[in-house]
Amino acid sequence: MYGLKIGEIDGEICLRLDKSDYSTYTSMFDMFHAWQEQAARLEQGEISKEEYNQWRYKYPELDTSKHWAKVPSQAVSE
Repeated sequence: MYGLKIGEIDGEICLRLDKSDYSTYTSMFDMFHAWQEQAARLEQGEISKEEYNQWRYKYPELDTSKHWAKVPSQAVSE
């Protein structure tokens, strides 16, 4: 549901991206990957909590990972 599958790893609940819908999988993978990169930068002290929060609140506008691309609406392609 919503591009995610629920499961369990080592006794902990986890959510996994559902690869059966490739377009949803790739766009969600890109978003999660960008988020993980920023979280790692915060953890390593490369950015402050304030910078991290600003990135989160303004994603994808402030994303510099180049993983995210806006997809035109279907109305444009019809």
